[in-house]
Amino acid sequence: MDIVIPLFKLFEPLDAVGPYELLANVPDAQVRFVAPEPGLVADVLGAMRVDVPTRYTEVETCDVLLVPGGAGARLMLHNTEFIDWVRRIHETTRFTTSVCTGALILGAAGLLKGKTATTHWLAMDDLETFGATYTAERVVRHDKIITSAGISAGIDLALGLCASLSDELTARAIQLLTEYDPQPPYDSGSLATATPEVVARARELVSGG
Repeated sequence: MDIVIPLFKLFEPLDAVGPYELLANVPDAQVRFVAPEPGLVADVLGAMRVDVPTRYTEVETCDVLLVPGGAGARLMLHNTEFIDWVRRIHETTRFTTSVCTGALILGAAGLLKGKTATTHWLAMDDLETFGATYTAERVVRHDKIITSAGISAGIDLALGLCASLSDELTARAIQLLTEYDPQPPYDSGSLATATPEVVARARELVSGG
């Protein structure tokens, strides 16, 4: 079972590493990172560099494609070779998935037109420019296309994939192995619960404030 996660400059680390942690525990699964060019790929926060040996064009088929987000996802929207590759690989997959603004890449590939989908709340308007309808749900599935909301939502997506690729008992066991039992100290993880002050501060943080 071949699971492929493309990385690109300025990717969001948890978008990729969170799902990787869970999916790598699925029996008979192989998780591979690929990149525009072989070598070190730096994340959006600056301190993580992943050594990726495989160029994405070397991959012609896979069972699962998982596209992360981050500032780099927006840059990849202008890479027509990459968008064409995503569209082509989608024809071979059992599941084509995205985390956070990775949904914009699926949208650019024409995979979300006429569908509801989710992404990071800061990108909801951008998502709809590709013909999708944004929903604030954490994970949205249409047949083999699955999108998840911002960053940490990729772990929920991956846990559901664990069940689809194996069975619910195995998925529950992987949840236990990773002790994925969220009990956040604050209830500000979505626009539905965050106060206006929290939303404003989040926007400041994104803009470097």
